[in-house]
Amino acid sequence: MITRQTIAIIGATGNMGAALAKRLAKGNYRILLFGKKENTLQELEQSIIRDYPFADIEPITCSYAASWEADIILLAVPYVAEKEIAARIRDVANQKIVISITNPLNENFDGLLTPSGSSAAEELQKLLPHSKVIKAFNTIFAAELAAPAMNTQSMEVPVAGDDAEALSAVCELVQIAGFRPVIKGTLAASRLLEAAQLEKIIALHKQPVSTQTLK
Repeated sequence: MITRQTIAIIGATGNMGAALAKRLAKGNYRILLFGKKENTLQELEQSIIRDYPFADIEPITCSYAASWEADIILLAVPYVAEKEIAARIRDVANQKIVISITNPLNENFDGLLTPSGSSAAEELQKLLPHSKVIKAFNTIFAAELAAPAMNTQSMEVPVAGDDAEALSAVCELVQIAGFRPVIKGTLAASRLLEAAQLEKIIALHKQPVSTQTLK
């Protein structure tokens, strides 16, 4: 019998967190939804159940409790919030997979907040030294997640990390979410992934407003 894994989505009321929750709900996972907007969490739960009546979904009001129960922790929060979240969940995230989806953009969307020679994922690994941090989902936009899965199955989602088993587990999540996972290397490869997304965002900002597809 295969044990059902539990995924905690921290920041489930944000655009990316909510969209990933909807995508992953069709998989054989128990999904815990944490966000600061309780009404929005309940609306998200109801929306998922309408589409997937047998989905195992539960809103939860504590990030620590959600992470304690989870096998995989998906951080769908801004880079500037990760330090606070990491400090709160560090004790219960030991040896667990923690997925970094954020791009550490400055407020003008024209630069990165991370130190030179590092990435958001690597900084998160420093904050959670005993967790298995994996970079994934940072190269896609919330609007792309909201599209029908049949439209995105050929879209590549780069994945990077230092633990082979964790990489494999996250690649499976990427497939469940309706994308094609591509392993790009160790966690250090996340520097290139975040920089590439920054360039994409800068290019989008230069387009007319009507053609932009930002998070």
